[in-house]
Amino acid sequence: MRALPRTLREDLWTAPADPLPPMGSPGWPVWRPVFGVLLVLLATAIAVVHVSDLVSPGAGIPDHVVLLALLQSGVLVAGMSRPLGAWWASTILMVVTVRISEPVMNPDTLYPWSIPGLLLQSGALFLLALRVRPRRAAGALAISLLAGVACTAFTTQPHNLDVDRAAPVLVAAVVVGASLRGLRIARTALVAQEELTSEERSRRTLLEERNRIARELHDVVAHHMSVISIQAQVAPHLVENPSDELKENLAGIRENAVGALTELRRVLGVLRSEDTLSQTLRHAPQPTLDRLDELVANVRGAGLTVTTRITGEPCPLPPGVELSAFRIVQEALSNVMRHAPGARARVETAYHTAGLTVRITNTAPDEPAEPSRGPGHGLLGMRERTVMLGGEFANGPLPGGGYEVLATLPLEGSP
Repeated sequence: MRALPRTLREDLWTAPADPLPPMGSPGWPVWRPVFGVLLVLLATAIAVVHVSDLVSPGAGIPDHVVLLALLQSGVLVAGMSRPLGAWWASTILMVVTVRISEPVMNPDTLYPWSIPGLLLQSGALFLLALRVRPRRAAGALAISLLAGVACTAFTTQPHNLDVDRAAPVLVAAVVVGASLRGLRIARTALVAQEELTSEERSRRTLLEERNRIARELHDVVAHHMSVISIQAQVAPHLVENPSDELKENLAGIRENAVGALTELRRVLGVLRSEDTLSQTLRHAPQPTLDRLDELVANVRGAGLTVTTRITGEPCPLPPGVELSAFRIVQEALSNVMRHAPGARARVETAYHTAGLTVRITNTAPDEPAEPSRGPGHGLLGMRERTVMLGGEFANGPLPGGGYEVLATLPLEGSP
């Protein structure tokens, strides 16, 4: 009981009403007939007020009574956007109107609610029930009925009392409004659930596809790379008195195979995003230009002659630029070893204010390369990485039989 005043104040004064549903939302059809009903009620109330017999015959209709009735009609229209305030205004105007007109009111007129007054009060309660919780609407209904009973307690002449007949109408308005509100909420929740279900279905489809790709990579690529690593480790023991050069080359092969397996594990960790065992792999740092010397050393260990050159002042770059530059150099050197046996390669990186330029060139091969077993995706991948960052990519043959790959990677926000 001590908390009742605070609860009533929050329910019927401070707490906001539900926002209007946006156009096209599931709750919007509820409001379409309301506009037509309000217009009809407004026109009916105005017409009835002018010809009503609120006062006794011959006494005339006071101007203030007509004004108060017009205000009630206007308040009902305002209930579309401010239902709580409109209901308070409608209830107060009803009490003031009947108290002013009661001494001169026709005894045969319904009291305290005339037919138009009952329609206006019901409309205000209906609009309120559409926008607030049922408990708040029930509190407003109780206050409206108490206001009507209070008006009948202080009269100067007999009247045709209609509180008992008006109560079912007001209750019906609240019940219908609360039911439509519940229907709107249910439809909104259903649409939201359907969207979540669709998103979850798409997400599961994507995860299944990624898991399938991860399985293929693991079963095929990882298996062969593991075999290469083991064979490179065992090979020196199968040769009598192996030379240091052979040992160094086999160690380089094994090191590159182990590095490839590490990269593959990281990719598998990203693909298997729901695998808790790959959390550390998913968050492992991606290679940057700081590892460029390590990459060049591995390629040199594989027998390719590589020279490097850096121009400009090295500076921190965005992670995407660092990773793309490293991958472009890695793929370009791989292409040189694959398609230009015996050629010499050169890697140039140029730092400038707008970004980074990477240029990889090679001389003509000493011998023809083995024919490719299928179309490659190296150049396409390099081009996609560059375009994704808003840069420029060019590749093509050089005079004398060499080849060039040139990528300009801009900084974020640079032209």
